[in-house]
Amino acid sequence: MKTVKLWDKEFEISFPAKEIDGWISNLANTINADMAKEDMPLFISVLNGSFIFTADLLRKIEVPCHVSFIKLASYHGTKSSGEVTELIGLTESIEGKVVIVVEDIVDTGITLTKLISSLSKLNPKKILIATLLYKPNAYKGAHKIDYVGKEIPNDFIVGYGLDYDGIGRNLADIYTLIKS
Repeated sequence: MKTVKLWDKEFEISFPAKEIDGWISNLANTINADMAKEDMPLFISVLNGSFIFTADLLRKIEVPCHVSFIKLASYHGTKSSGEVTELIGLTESIEGKVVIVVEDIVDTGITLTKLISSLSKLNPKKILIATLLYKPNAYKGAHKIDYVGKEIPNDFIVGYGLDYDGIGRNLADIYTLIKS
């Protein structure tokens, strides 16, 4: 089993890049079909973690669309702080638009709940959620997750945009923390 060491923790490979690419192709196909009759959906990528997923997903999106980025923070180390901080905000109007929020991972839903609340005040036509990874056993939010690449257990993971204290985002595969 392939492993990596990041700072003081050891991680083992859980999902290789080729498998991840398959999930993204399936998501893109579904979104393309759902958005075929919509006028220019706006994809909002939640930085930092979703930048790789967003790039790979958008290369497979065939409908005309826009993309924008916001930056929120809620994690410190391997734990959610329970608080969401907006570091970079939305700079364009979403009024009357179909908005697809692109997340790397949905776990507790704290970040997502705050984001949907903020976006809803800006009068979009509708808000949909696309996430590469979803932890249903950790999710406490009320909003439906519309597009899910893969459901995973409530483990700490890194790679493919996800980090541990700032490192590991560049790994092409996804790794799970080895419990000691």
